[in-house]
Amino acid sequence: MLATHSLFSKMLATHSLFSFPPKSSFHGLSLPCGYPCLRLRLRLRAQPPSSSTVATMAKRDEDLTTLLQLEGERGTTGGLGDSSISVNLVKKNTGSSSHGSATNPSLESDAFIGLDAMQRANSTLEDFCRSYYMFHGMDENSPEAIFKYLPMLSFTESFIYQLDALNEKIVEVTVNKEADPNGKSDEVCRLNKVFESEPLRPLTLLLENHGLLTQRIRKELKDGEEYWALERRLCNAIEQTEISIEDVLRGIELKSFDYRFLNLLLYQLRGAEVNDLHMEFLTISEYLVEVSDDLFDYEEDVLENNFNILRMFVRIYGADASTKLAKNIAEAEEKCKKLSESLDPELYSSYKRRCEEATREGGKVYGYPLAPWNIPPLIMDEEQYRSKRAFGCN
Repeated sequence: MLATHSLFSKMLATHSLFSFPPKSSFHGLSLPCGYPCLRLRLRLRAQPPSSSTVATMAKRDEDLTTLLQLEGERGTTGGLGDSSISVNLVKKNTGSSSHGSATNPSLESDAFIGLDAMQRANSTLEDFCRSYYMFHGMDENSPEAIFKYLPMLSFTESFIYQLDALNEKIVEVTVNKEADPNGKSDEVCRLNKVFESEPLRPLTLLLENHGLLTQRIRKELKDGEEYWALERRLCNAIEQTEISIEDVLRGIELKSFDYRFLNLLLYQLRGAEVNDLHMEFLTISEYLVEVSDDLFDYEEDVLENNFNILRMFVRIYGADASTKLAKNIAEAEEKCKKLSESLDPELYSSYKRRCEEATREGGKVYGYPLAPWNIPPLIMDEEQYRSKRAFGCN
């Protein structure tokens, strides 16, 4: 799952001290941290498609071109998610290229997105522009800079969000009581077909047709597929089998693949060389952002069986989960601190201001603006916790 709240705030204050809005049960471990700057990130929860969603994926002819078509995200009566409100940015090939021809329409590849996916992706795009444009020497307040690259950035992020919603739906339905004894309902089997054969291939072909596909971009898209597979496997196995710490850390590392994809895509759109220092700094920052997000959403993620690093640490380490996670956070912060020292001072100053601005926008308006990481109380028996919450018990 790329995002986890209807309109949640990643409250990340400066000096690497995270603060969160008060929660009645948020009284777990607190620890000081040393990394000097992280930012808030706003995203919309990728709501699962309704039961009327139809997801089909078909291999076409010898080149295995895939068509992903998501119909009626909110029904088929012309609502916001109606498939009639779709966008198709793939070029139709009229020559004899390897991607299709006018005489063989079955080889044409289509990438569709619905309005609902575009709406969910919008907050990510806003954060990307305001937090990442500065690393490209671009003015995030310039309409020209925003709209010049917005069509491709918006379409691709929306396509990713659309698949993420389907993946979340698979996890949700698999653990539903109505699933069959083998753990798979007809709906799960139908949705699983989307991920069996390169679900991001239509997007890959779109980028290739526009001359934007690079090996690094291709790798990030593959990382996205790996993340979705890990999410399905870990969430389905958390109550049944052993979970490896390597898989958990790999999952949280991959979770922000869409931000790295957007960043690399912007380099391509601008015709600029990738700055590896900036990429490395932002990657470790993204890792810490995702961990903080998981801490904030811990209780909700337990209820909804979402991938969450603290859930996984509890499954692996039991009562020692908080201590183990604190050590992991400290190591990541130390790496981030060292990288920040290599950044241009003016750029780093701008990034810090963005962090402070984002923290205020996220609702941090009470008390001293700096606070330690907060690790919430551990939920040792998730089934019991869900049952209590279902009956309105705290």
